[in-house]
Amino acid sequence: QVQLVESGGGLVQAGASLRVSCAASGGTFSSYCMGWLRQAPGKEREFVAGIASNGRSTYYADSVKGRFTISRDNAKNTVHLQMNSLKPEDTAVYYCAVSSSYSGRSYCTEENEYTYWGQGTQVTVSS
Repeated sequence: QVQLVESGGGLVQAGASLRVSCAASGGTFSSYCMGWLRQAPGKEREFVAGIASNGRSTYYADSVKGRFTISRDNAKNTVHLQMNSLKPEDTAVYYCAVSSSYSGRSYCTEENEYTYWGQGTQVTVSS
């Protein structure tokens, strides 16, 4: 049974940094894109960052480019999102997800390509 467990969320002030992590189990995740998506109150879920199976290709939403960095450790089945220069508009529940394929922009960025999801971790940025 596939399980994705996020951790590291919390409440921070604008301009601060935060790192959220995801531990995956119950499958071979090194063969698939992994990513982070988020959902803010009253808004639809949106793509934040994705990383190909070998870690060589990364993808970011324009709103976080230059501030967020996604990384993965296939030996530990983990994926991380380092978030710097946080803004109040980054406030959301952040979800870790595993895609249906190993690489490619569409598979690593489009929400409907992600097949397994974690329960989410809350990130709140105060102004």
